[in-house]
Amino acid sequence: MKKLQLGDLFSLEQYHRKRPDFRKQVMAHKRHRQVPLGEHATLYFEDALTMQYQVQEMLRVERIFEEEAIHEELATYNPLIPDGTNLKATFMLEYADVDQRRRELARLMGVEDRVWARVEGNTPVRAIANEDLERSTAEKTSSVHFLRFEFTQAMIDALKQGASLAFGVDHEHYNYSVDPVSAEIRASLLADFS
Repeated sequence: MKKLQLGDLFSLEQYHRKRPDFRKQVMAHKRHRQVPLGEHATLYFEDALTMQYQVQEMLRVERIFEEEAIHEELATYNPLIPDGTNLKATFMLEYADVDQRRRELARLMGVEDRVWARVEGNTPVRAIANEDLERSTAEKTSSVHFLRFEFTQAMIDALKQGASLAFGVDHEHYNYSVDPVSAEIRASLLADFS
C-alpha cells in the first residue's frame, strides 16, 4: 500500500472546506475496519485513508503548515500504513471507570503480545507490538498499542481465494476471539494486501 506524501494532503484551507464530507467518508470506511474483542478491547485497522485523516486532523489542530513539520507528521504516521504483506492496527483497551481501568491494565501486562490473527487453515499469527516505542511499564500495560500482523504469501493467497479471517486475544486474564470476522470487515482488510 502506498505511503502518504505531501501531495496527498489538503492544505489547511482546503481541509477546512472539505472536512465535513471527508470525515463522513472516513467514518464510513472505519466501520468495516474495527474488530471488537469482547467488551473492553478493540482492534482498529489502519490504512492510507485512516492515516490521511489522522495527519489532516493533526495539521488542523496544531495549525501546522510548514513543509518540514508536515514531513515530520508523515514520518510519524506512515509506518502505520500496511506494506502489502501485513495488517496494522491500533489495539485499544477501553474501561470507562478510572479505577477499573487502572486495575485491569495492571492485570493485563503483556496482553499486546497475546493478540493473534488467523487465516482459515493456517496457524495463528501473533501480533508484533509497539515497534516505535515501548508503551508498557513494569506496573501496567498501556491502554493503546500499535500492532503489526505479518502474513505469509500462502496466507494472503488463501484469503484472496476466500479463506475466512479470525482475530483474538488469549491472555490469562482476557480471552476472546471473533471467528470469523464479517464479510465486510474481511473485504476491507483484504484490500490491504494489494
